[in-house]
Amino acid sequence: MEFLDTLRRRRTTNGPFLPDPVKPEHQRLLMEVASRAPSHFNSQPWRFVLIDDRETIEEIARISGESMTRLMEEGTFWKRYRPYFRFSEREMEERRDGIFIDQMPAVLKPFRKHIFSETGQAIMNRFGVPKTLGEDNRKLVAGSPLLLAVLLDKAEYRPGELSGFYSLFGMGAAVENIWLTTTEIGMGIQFVSTPMEIPENWRRIEHLIDKPDDLELMAVYRLGYVPPDQRRPTIDWSSSQRKRLSQYVFRNSCVTPEPDTEPETTPGGGSPGPATKTRPVER
Repeated sequence: MEFLDTLRRRRTTNGPFLPDPVKPEHQRLLMEVASRAPSHFNSQPWRFVLIDDRETIEEIARISGESMTRLMEEGTFWKRYRPYFRFSEREMEERRDGIFIDQMPAVLKPFRKHIFSETGQAIMNRFGVPKTLGEDNRKLVAGSPLLLAVLLDKAEYRPGELSGFYSLFGMGAAVENIWLTTTEIGMGIQFVSTPMEIPENWRRIEHLIDKPDDLELMAVYRLGYVPPDQRRPTIDWSSSQRKRLSQYVFRNSCVTPEPDTEPETTPGGGSPGPATKTRPVER
C-alpha cells in the first residue's frame, strides 16, 4: 500500500526547488533504482550524467530560457501543443486529459481567447510575453541543484529496429523508477524539454556534457527538494485529471470498453443485478 500511495502522489514539479544540494546518498539511490528497471536481455542501454556543476547548470538554463523565448516568439509552441490545452472545466471533465489552464501569468490573461491566433501572437510579441516566459524558464532551471542527462547506448538504440523500441521502453522504465523514488524521498523532477525542440540548442547541451559519438542524448531533467509550502507556478503545466476507465481500457477486444463501474458481488460470488459501485475518481 505504501508503494501505491507513492505512485498516486507522483507529480511533475513545475515550481522552484529548495537551494539545498541533493544529498550524495539520494543521488546514488536514484541511480540504483534506475538500474533495477527491465531491459531487453538485461542490456541496460541507459547512461546518466549527474550535473551539479553550477556553471554547467547556468549554461543549460540559459539555453533552455532562450529556447522557450524562441518557441514562443515564433508561435511554434502554441501551434505544436494546442491539442493539449483545456480552457474550461467542462472540456476538461469531458476529455479528462491534457492541461487545464486555469491559472495564467498576468501578461497572458488579456490574450487568453486569442492566444492561438496570429493577431494574439503579434500582440504577445509586442508586449514581450515570450521573453518573460523564457526568463521564468531560465530561472527554474538555474535554481535547480541537480540536472540529470539521460542517454542511450547506440549499440542498442537503433531507431527503426526492434532494439530501438526495446531501448526506449527500458529507458522509460528507468526514468519512471527515478520519478517514483523522488516522490518517496521528498524530491521533485521536471523534464527540461524546450532545448530539444531546437536542434542546434540540443547540440550545445551535448557539447557541454562531452557526449561521445556512441551515445544519444535523449532527455534532460531538473531535480531538487520540494519546498513544504510549494505554491502553484505561474503557469501550472501539471494535471491530476485522468481518463475514465472506459476511455482507455477494453475487454477482450478493442470494440468493448471496460465499464467505469464494477458490479457488486453477493456473498456467493454472483452479481445482484444492475446495482453498481462507483470507483473513486482521482482529483
